Amino acid sequence: MDKGKAAEPTMGWFEGREHNYPLRVFYEDTDFTGIVYYANYLRFFERARSSYFRLVGFHHSDLWDADDPIAFAIRKINLDYKKPARIDDSLRIVTTYDVFKGARLTVSQACYRGDELLVTAKSEAACITPEGRPKRAPKWMVEKLAPYLLNHS
Repeated sequence: MDKGKAAEPTMGWFEGREHNYPLRVFYEDTDFTGIVYYANYLRFFERARSSYFRLVGFHHSDLWDADDPIAFAIRKINLDYKKPARIDDSLRIVTTYDVFKGARLTVSQACYRGDELLVTAKSEAACITPEGRPKRAPKWMVEKLAPYLLNHS
């Protein structure tokens, strides 16, 4: 590797519709017991959703800087904690973008340590304007995501 260039961080990989995002639990992710602090799973899931977008071919900053800017905001999210992750664990976040309808995108996510399921999440994101109003996703975006969705319209 060139000493002057930084390595590009992994964005994960696809297996069919599923996006897999690997991460390591660091000290900063844990509470005083060495267990991942519950709110940090929200960060893990956000990183995985953003990495999914990047691998499909668009970046949040490009969407925001476009002539007709859009962004995504989480409208609701539900997490189910099954088992704790601990410091130094190697985790994998599995993400599927399920349904894109109008301005809403539903997402299913799961956090694994090996084959062991630790946390699941179901969220709904809304495509919004700079003023925070819902906006139907652009046709090109829906078309790019279509191969990965269960259903879209």
